[in-house]
Amino acid sequence: MNATPLSSGLHHLELWTRDLAVSEPAWHWLMTTLGWRAERVEGWELGRIWRHGDGCYIVLEQSEGVLGDRAERRAPGMNHLALRARDRELLDRVRREGPGHGWRELFAEHYPHAGGEDHTAWYAEDPHGIEVELVTGP
Repeated sequence: MNATPLSSGLHHLELWTRDLAVSEPAWHWLMTTLGWRAERVEGWELGRIWRHGDGCYIVLEQSEGVLGDRAERRAPGMNHLALRARDRELLDRVRREGPGHGWRELFAEHYPHAGGEDHTAWYAEDPHGIEVELVTGP
């Protein structure tokens, strides 16, 4: 018998940026390429939202509260955000087109297995150093 899960997964994730005008184009391209839908909140010029088909969403917000100019994934806190890519073809496309949209590939010499031989993924960081891992497969 299957028990009802205690939660349904991610509700939302909020990322802060020093400069929305710099980081938003990279995130918009990536999220819409992955099939997330962009939403605008009228009157909220310093934030953007992308919603997944399951209802969860990611927020990118420019905030006066940001410390420093770049994210530091090795500091306490979030190391990176891992998202799913539909298949290897999409992963390769994102890798190919990502630099033209503000993404800097990480661990390029080990693509697509920088996370191990049984793990197919692409790693990159946005213009402010927030790392994303795109995973295909289980």
